[in-house]
Amino acid sequence: MTEQLNKKMNDSKATRWMALGVVAFTMMAAYFVNDVMAPLKTMLESDLAWGSTDYGYYTGAYSFLNVFLLMLIWGGLILDRFGIRFTGKLSTILMVAGTALQYYGITELADSQTIIFGHKMGVFIASSGYSIFGVGAEVAGITVTKMIAKWFKGKEMATAMGVQVALARIGSQAAYSVAIPIAKSFGLATPVLIGLVLLVGGTIAFFAFSVLDKKLDKQQAASPEGTGNEEKFSIKDVKTILLNPGFWLIALLCVLFYSCVFPFQKFASELMVSKYAIDPDFAGSIVGLPALGALILTPVFGGLVDSRGKADTIMIIGAAMLIFVHLIYAIPGVDNWIIAVILMIVLGIAFSLVPSAMWPSVAKIFPAHQLGTAYALIFFIQNIGLWGVPNLIGWIQQEYCIVDSVDGVNQYDYTVPMLVFTGFAILSLAVALLLRVANKKYGYGLEKSNIQK
Repeated sequence: MTEQLNKKMNDSKATRWMALGVVAFTMMAAYFVNDVMAPLKTMLESDLAWGSTDYGYYTGAYSFLNVFLLMLIWGGLILDRFGIRFTGKLSTILMVAGTALQYYGITELADSQTIIFGHKMGVFIASSGYSIFGVGAEVAGITVTKMIAKWFKGKEMATAMGVQVALARIGSQAAYSVAIPIAKSFGLATPVLIGLVLLVGGTIAFFAFSVLDKKLDKQQAASPEGTGNEEKFSIKDVKTILLNPGFWLIALLCVLFYSCVFPFQKFASELMVSKYAIDPDFAGSIVGLPALGALILTPVFGGLVDSRGKADTIMIIGAAMLIFVHLIYAIPGVDNWIIAVILMIVLGIAFSLVPSAMWPSVAKIFPAHQLGTAYALIFFIQNIGLWGVPNLIGWIQQEYCIVDSVDGVNQYDYTVPMLVFTGFAILSLAVALLLRVANKKYGYGLEKSNIQK
């Protein structure tokens, strides 16, 4: 009888997975909006007269507020202080508002010739909206990650994180696959409008999840080991986090790895067209293959981490695969479309390996009351790369890589940009190897399984 009274909502497998499904829909909508403009780079140049520097500025704007106004760090502090429900609701509202502003920038202001900070008003406003969206999306990301750590503690945590990432990738895959056909049929801004509608639905979904989470908190407070005995977050914990070597290694691996993936995907549709002569309508689907691979493989690798451990080994393998992918893409004479597809599949495997092992590892390095801030600081460092790398690649393209112009649209040689991505991949492997040394020295337990027997 006592066991029944002490049983909490997250002890029910069906309930905790249902809760995950609800918040995963929110992130699925966020990933759709995040990636929906990537396949449209060529159309942005031809229809709105955007250049590569404009596109790089827009893409990098996602992380601008997170980096320069420290919004992610504030978001992490808010998460640990005020909890999952408040922070999640705030982040979803920011995503909706930012996407609405982005839509306004590429519709009502598309023809404006007013220049703001070196860019046309439409570019600036769309970028500003994308930056606000980026704050909401990144804070939502750390909120959902902490939610999983809370609901799946001592259970299938890595599998749950893998499933959440996999479901979110459906949003990415859908964005890459449908953006160009929809834009050609209904107008350039229509894919963004669809994303806005999905985000409204995602916001409603998170509000629904909050009802479940509030009930779980009440059950935990009433249990013998209730939340009253848990440590509470203090601002002093930030210093503790920053002094932990594991934090810096995970953060560096995160920024280097994701700098090789997300910024690359923003330019990859054009790479498929310019180097591999792939039809523009089909290029987005190829670029979306890593997201499709993550859908299938991330839960599998997450299950492996849960049952067998080996998280650091998995991160090393994933980083090594990235080097192979970007180096082959950089070789000028290798231009067969089949090779391009194979490399995208390999990238998808790497894209599944590293996140499935990296994010659960943070929960091993830090206690629960520090997790939100730890994730926020890691995401903050990641966003430095997500802001800087697209701007760097856009500038390199504009200054050094234009080889031709067809009907007013520039054609680019991607050799130098791909060598830049290769360099980041090599550094990510070096950090993953250093993390293995730190794991042995400090006993993080990254090679141990997650499921408590």
